[in-house]
Amino acid sequence: MYLSEYAYNRDNNFNLLRFFAAFIVLYTHSFSLLSGNIYDEPMRVALGMSIGDMAVDVFFVTSGFLITSSYFNRNSIVTFAWARILRIYPALIAAMLFCVLVVGVYFTRLELTEYFTDMQTYKYFFKNIILFFGVEYYLPGVFENLPYPKAVNGSLWTLPHEVKMYTYLAIILLITAYLMKKVSFLSFKKALLLVTFMALFLHFTNHFYTLRETSHFLPKFLRLFSAFFMGASFYLFRDKIKLKTSYFFVTAIILVISSMHKDLFFIIYYLVLAYLLFYIVYVPKGAIRKFNQLGDYSYGMYIYAYPVQQSLVALYPNLGIFAMVSISFIVTLIFSILSWHFIEKRALGMKNYYQVIEKIFQKRL
Repeated sequence: MYLSEYAYNRDNNFNLLRFFAAFIVLYTHSFSLLSGNIYDEPMRVALGMSIGDMAVDVFFVTSGFLITSSYFNRNSIVTFAWARILRIYPALIAAMLFCVLVVGVYFTRLELTEYFTDMQTYKYFFKNIILFFGVEYYLPGVFENLPYPKAVNGSLWTLPHEVKMYTYLAIILLITAYLMKKVSFLSFKKALLLVTFMALFLHFTNHFYTLRETSHFLPKFLRLFSAFFMGASFYLFRDKIKLKTSYFFVTAIILVISSMHKDLFFIIYYLVLAYLLFYIVYVPKGAIRKFNQLGDYSYGMYIYAYPVQQSLVALYPNLGIFAMVSISFIVTLIFSILSWHFIEKRALGMKNYYQVIEKIFQKRL
């Protein structure tokens, strides 16, 4: 069957895949937060990237696919933006309040009056709930003497990129829609495919030849941009992509063999990642599909894991890696379940309010 024959159905493994990716991020951070060294994660030296990096790529590929689907199904920039706001911001605001009012208050070395009159406290909160201006990692007097010092929620760095990807996608599609009126052979498919190929080309070029050692922003941006638009292209070309078990296993074997050489693995990994993911999302059935009945706990897992883990390190400095992963997973899972059922799910129930938002927007225009 082709990807298009699966994609119309909401009965899939997206929730499970993203939940597993969020757990992998938690697992990867456990090593660096205990030791203070990001290279302590076992796979980073062997493959040139950690499995936490791969988990973030999973988020961006699947996000590109789902966000593009959302855009074309809604066919309105206002409703598209409203849906994205509901998905990202309510839970994020709650998580930042938790960091400032619970984690910060408990662990700061400052007096509370000093803590709450320090502008860094408010900079942390407001910058992190806006996202478009980057993120702030530090709260005054918090986690200053840990192996990985000061960072309250290091996972947030991907969220500004995520929000900006939505904006880039909308801009590209709007420009393409305008140009299609003037250029007959242009289409959304061709435009996004061109953007994806250009992003991958620049990502590969940067990895092998240019600013890999001197710039921290560019490699991350190109990596996430190319992952997101690979997912977007897979959605638009879903009627051309056949999900076949034999293709999946051959591709997976090639990827495993390529791991013998870091640079070869880098190339093969980015070329086959999207296909492997969408096979896993749509083809395997049975008991694993029951996970959907629980809810989508991945976002909560992602935004609460880091402060929970830093808190554990502060409370129990001699914690081992197994205890760190196990305890932080259980605690974070509780937060993510609460976040989904009491915040995220209810916020998503407000999607239909877009009609009011759209009417207001149209009147002002």
